[in-house]
Parts: sequence; C-alpha cells; structure tokens
Amino acid sequence: MTSSPRGTRHSGAPAARVAGRPGRVLGTREVTLTGGLFARWQETNRTATLPHAVREITRAGNLDNFRRIADEAPGPYRGRYPFLDTDVYKTLEGLVYELARGVLDAETEAFWTESVELVERAQAPDGYLGTYFQGPDAPKSPWEDLGWGHELYNLGHLVQAAVAASRQLGDDRLLTVARRFADLVVARYGPEGEPLYCGHPEIEMALVELYRETGEDAYLRQAGLFVDRRGSGRLTHTIFPAAYFQDEVPLRDLESVTGHAVRMVYLAAGATDVCLHTGDAELLAHLEELWDDMVATKLYLTGGLGSRHSDEAIGDRYELPAERAYAETCAAIGTMQWGWRLFLATGRADVLDVVERVLYNAYAVGTSADGRAFFYDNPLQRRPDHDQRSGAESGGELLRRAWFGCPCCPPNIVRWNAQLQDHLATVSDDALTLALYADATVRTGLLDVTVTTGYPWDGTVTVEIDAAPDRPVTLCLRVPGWAAGARALVNGEPVPGAEPGWLRLTRTWAPGDRVVLELPLRVRAVRPHPYLDANRGSLALLRGPLVYCVEQQDAGAPVDDLVLTPADVAAIGETADEHTWGLPVTTLETELTAVPPEHGELYPAAVPDAEGDAAPARVPVRLVPYFLWGNRRAGAMRVWLRQS
Repeated sequence: MTSSPRGTRHSGAPAARVAGRPGRVLGTREVTLTGGLFARWQETNRTATLPHAVREITRAGNLDNFRRIADEAPGPYRGRYPFLDTDVYKTLEGLVYELARGVLDAETEAFWTESVELVERAQAPDGYLGTYFQGPDAPKSPWEDLGWGHELYNLGHLVQAAVAASRQLGDDRLLTVARRFADLVVARYGPEGEPLYCGHPEIEMALVELYRETGEDAYLRQAGLFVDRRGSGRLTHTIFPAAYFQDEVPLRDLESVTGHAVRMVYLAAGATDVCLHTGDAELLAHLEELWDDMVATKLYLTGGLGSRHSDEAIGDRYELPAERAYAETCAAIGTMQWGWRLFLATGRADVLDVVERVLYNAYAVGTSADGRAFFYDNPLQRRPDHDQRSGAESGGELLRRAWFGCPCCPPNIVRWNAQLQDHLATVSDDALTLALYADATVRTGLLDVTVTTGYPWDGTVTVEIDAAPDRPVTLCLRVPGWAAGARALVNGEPVPGAEPGWLRLTRTWAPGDRVVLELPLRVRAVRPHPYLDANRGSLALLRGPLVYCVEQQDAGAPVDDLVLTPADVAAIGETADEHTWGLPVTTLETELTAVPPEHGELYPAAVPDAEGDAAPARVPVRLVPYFLWGNRRAGAMRVWLRQS
C-alpha cells in the first residue's frame, strides 16, 4: 500500500459493530466506580490534581482577569494567551462532578463559589464574555481576530462547564451565562450573519451539548454551520498556513487528518456530534475514513497524536519519531472524545479499542502518580540529555512540570478524570453495552449489574446481574482486538462468540446470573510498519491495552544498547509490584542482550558482520507500563527496543 486513498479501510476486515446504535450514554447517576485503576485515578484527581489546579490557577491570576472586568479594577490582563479563561471553565467542569459526589475541601469549594460569581458579573450586557478582549486596555476588539482570539473556543468550554453544573448540581447559573453568549454568537454568525468561524475548533462539540441540554435547534444548526464553513478560506491565517487550522479544504474533502493535532480532533469530534443528531450519513462515512487513516498511518503506538513540535501538528503518514513525539496530552483527550462519539454513531468495537489504548497510555502518562505534575508532550523515548519543554517556554525540566505558561493540559485532565464513569456503558430499549471495563455498579432501568475486574492488570471481567426484566435482554461485552482466545461463561457454562469484537448474550436474565469474560493478557511484541522509518528494526512490548517501556534505572546496561528479539518474548516473566507507584502494577521481568556500538563514529562504514566474536552480555531488565514512566528519577527511557 503506497498511499491511503479515500474510501479504503485499513483494517482489512469489516468492523465489528453492535446492532444499531449503542443507545444512551449512562452517566454519573447510573454508573459508579467502586475500585480499581479508574477509581484510583478519580481519587487522586479529587484529592490532589483538582486542588493543585485551583491553587495554580489562582496564583497565575486567571480569576483576576474576571475580577478586573467585573469590578472595573485597574491592572493588566494576567497571562500571555487569550484563552486562559478556559483554564477556569475546564477546572469547573471537573469540579462539579466532585461536588456532586461529595464534599470537597473548603479551598476548592470556595473556588467554585467565587468563580461562578465572577463569571456572572464579568459578562457584558450583550452577552459577550472574554476577559482578554474586555476592558479599556484590551489589545484588540471583540471578534477582531477569530484566527487567534479563541473567543468561540472559550465559549465552548464555558458551555461544557455550564451543562455539567446543570446536570450534576441542578445549578443553572453558568448555563444562563453560556446561553446568553451562545445566543449572541447565533445572532452574529448564524444563517443570516457573517459566515465566519473560530481558529480553534471546540465550539462545535459544545453547541451540540447545549442543544441536548436545552432542546434549542438553533444551537445544533450553528454547530453544523461552523463545521461546514471551515475550509472556505474566510479565516484570516497568520503565523501558520491554512492547513494548521484545518482550513485548506472543507472537512468533507479532507483526505487525512492534518494540522494542529488538538484542533483536528476537536473538529472531528464536533462533526461526529452533529452527525449523531442530523443523520448525515455521508459526513459520518467520511469521518470514519479519516479515523481509519489516522489509526493506520498517523497514531503512535501509545495512541498519541502529533509528531511536530514546531506547530503542535500531525505529521505526514508514517512520520512518527519516538524521541520527538509531541503527542500532546490535550490531543489524547481530543482523540478519545472523537473516538467515543464515533462509537456512539457506529457501534464499532475497534474504535473503542483505540480509545482504550489512548486512555491507558497517551493520556494516562500525562499525569504523575501523585497527581501534581504533568507532561505536555509525551515522547516514546527519552535520551539521557533530554529535558522537558512545552509551548514557547525556554529551558526545561528533566521530568514533569507542576504547571505551564500555556496550561491547557492539566485542567483538561481534571475534567476528563472526573468523567471517566461516563465512558463505560450505554443502554438502549433492549441492550446494555459495556464499552470499557472497571469495577463499577451500573443501574440502567433495564439491566442492573455489578462489574468486578482487575483490568488492565488481570483479564477476568465478571458481570453479575442485580436486576432484570422478565423478557429477553442483550448484554454486549467488548472483546478487544488483541484478545484472541478469549472465552466467556454464563453461570459457569461456556458460551460461544467471544472472538474479538462484540460478545452478545441475549436471554431472560435473573438476579444472581453471572457472566465471566476471560481476556488473555499475554505479553506480545509488535514491530513498526516498514514505512515507519524512525523505528525500523525495533520491537515494542504490550500486555493487554498497556504499552511497556524500559527506564534506565531498571536496566543492567544503557537502554540504547538493549536488544530485544522475538525469541526473547517467550521468556518474559510477570511480577506484581504493589509498592513502587502506590498502586498494584504488573511489571515485566527478563534478561536481554546488551550490544554497545562497535564504533564511535556517527556514520561508520558498512562492513560484513564479524564472525567468532564473544557472545554479548545478557543483563537483567524490567519493563514498566509506559504511563508510569518518569515518576522516580530522570534517566533514559525507550518503548521501541533494537532487534540487533
């Protein structure tokens, strides 16, 4: 295959789909995480990451930006970027989930109270809200620079926080603010207004969500207008060309995901949202083609997206250098947002496989084990002399940073972790679908179940029926594509159909019925596509959905000297580590050959391999889940290991 023509599926086989659409997403009131890794992430988010974000946002002056408008106080705008209002909005979106679940610390609750009050008071009489462009000393006028102003992007995050507050707390104060701003946008940029759009997609997803919450058709129509206008060339492009903004051609004509990675996946997620409500089959089919091409040619093994630091962009097909992977954490979140919506629109199990891979790897690596430090970019290799940089900041640190000058990722993590339970299950009139696996209770009004699992460390998923109607109902369980040899039992009796894709079990269930799905978590080696030059001649190891890596402190030789061959895989052992990271972890233990360079030259002459040399040394090596690297001390790290 020399290219990726439109309309060509890369998987080579039809995608496994649930019958029809998966149905309604089950949210916080219906799904409760009860243990395991997801619950641990939420606990860390609530007790560490969220309070940390509140303190950093307060210190950075984000609330002061609202205060200077609300109180007409003197002083400059705090911060470099015009989208810093969203740090507040994203944090509030995550915060309301935790408020709904229980009591937070006083400082965090006070942040909620103060923020909502300031947002209300800072809104202009006409509904406009954007602290960078408000006030007598604003560097530009509102709506003057849609390419870089991020005003609609800001509104998008305000809408999402407002909808969350309405649903989780029954508090409509932010929703009132958001609707006034959205109504201003509809009047200005609606069917009879200026045919313009934002340089950074995000508003599209938010307007569809606002439509779902309010039933107001104008919001859905406006989301569709913004999707279809992009690529018309009406946006003023500065600094970067049109492709950076996904504005070179209309989305419907785009041949491959391109440009700024976060913008791309936010746009695609919003477009998929529009399709969910308009039934635009042509656009949805094209979005599937874009997804398949991205997965086949532009996604890192970890699920990270974006290989270029200069413009935070998606590179060409197969341009995936490990040590220079940008793979921004926000792009991981955006990829999951798109994938989840594509699953809702198509029922494809393989799309969820990718969402899961992103979640456990490209996304999870962005936060330290203690929840208070972050990666902005997420490489798959760390050289011994590498330091961590992000955005336009100078210098760098050896590992994660506590905060950034462009701190879009940490508040995004806050809101995504708070919503993990909203991505586990869906329900229709006659089926319950379990999309991702975690210890949880699921209460649907159709089937009530309790899920117990040690996933992703253990591949056994047990689903016990707690309540069921007196009629046949289907329970759908996703069998990941890597889980060849999976098997399922109902009340101890084997049942067929546990091949990768969907396991569909239709029967009249009774309380106490038990389904056990066994997913084999074998260690497996993968190699890169032959066109992926950066990692040619290398292998990487996975176990279930987890990508593994070697950190220097766990290797008996420099990690760049380690050699992994297919023959080594069978000898790899597994060890439970309960202490190093403060949670149960499965690590991989083995011995590998260490082969240092024969020459000090950068480009030595190619000569036949010498014969009769002494056998190279074998050294002990431990591999750890990629998402946990960088939590101990700085040192070299590799996902891809040499084969020779």
